[in-house]
Amino acid sequence: MEIIVSISDMKVTHRARDVLVTHALGSCLGLAAYDPTTGVAGLIHCLLPVARDGAKEPVKNPFMYVNLGVPQMMRALFNRGATKENLILKAAGCGRMMHISNQFDTGANNFAALKKLLQINEMRLLAEDVGGTIPRTMRLFAETGRVVISSCGRSWDL
Repeated sequence: MEIIVSISDMKVTHRARDVLVTHALGSCLGLAAYDPTTGVAGLIHCLLPVARDGAKEPVKNPFMYVNLGVPQMMRALFNRGATKENLILKAAGCGRMMHISNQFDTGANNFAALKKLLQINEMRLLAEDVGGTIPRTMRLFAETGRVVISSCGRSWDL
C-alpha cells in the first residue's frame, strides 16, 4: 500500500507491503531510514532546517524542521525495534530551486542541518541525491529498504 508523506510530515511502518512516498522535494529534505533486521522503515519530508529558538509558543509541527523532525523520526523507529547500528539512511532533495543563490539557500541549509545531526549522533548516510535544480519524488519500499528517486520522467535507485 502506498502511504503519502506530505510536506512537513513523517511516517513509520513495519508492514512489508507498504511503500512510503513523498513528492515535491525541491529545497526540502527527504530522509529515508530502514532497519533490515526488524523491517522498520521511516520517511520524513522537512521544509526548513531549524526551528527558531526562543519562540513564544511551542512548535506545532516538528516535522517541518530538520533539527526537530529527524530526531523524532529516529525515536519512532527505535520505539518499533530499529537500532542505530542497523539503520540505513538515504537523503534526497535539498536543491536550489529557481536558481536562487543567496544566504537563504534553504536546500543547502537543510542538508547542513542533517549532516550536523548525523555527526553529533555518530550516524552516516549510505546514499544521497541532493542539490541541483530538479524536484524529486522519493519512494521507500518497506519490504527491502529500496529507495527509488524519480524526476522529469526518469527513475533511479538510491
